[in-house]
Amino acid sequence: MNPRRETVLWVAQRVTAVVLAFCVLVHLATIIYAVRGGLSAAEILGRTRGSLAWAAFYVIFVMAVAVHGAIGLRGVLAEWLDFRGEAAEVMMTVIGFALAVMGLRAVVAVFG
Repeated sequence: MNPRRETVLWVAQRVTAVVLAFCVLVHLATIIYAVRGGLSAAEILGRTRGSLAWAAFYVIFVMAVAVHGAIGLRGVLAEWLDFRGEAAEVMMTVIGFALAVMGLRAVVAVFG
């Protein structure tokens, strides 16, 4: 494995962890605020539909999940199953792409 690639993946994993921590806190705080305010899921969706700010937030959230999840799964598969090399890199890319597509479809469904 290329040491430069390993460094890039290591940094990407840490940066996306920070982004995810922030996004999870905002997401949970928003849910708690909305539920304590007596809003139903339908009312919440009604208020957020068409909001570019919330859509952008969730696009960032989804992309961080896709990158972080794929890199993390790559490490787990390498450790548990000794799954390494080009096949592992391709699998990581496919899984990251699939996570991104599924997440972005959800964003479009909610905010589109």
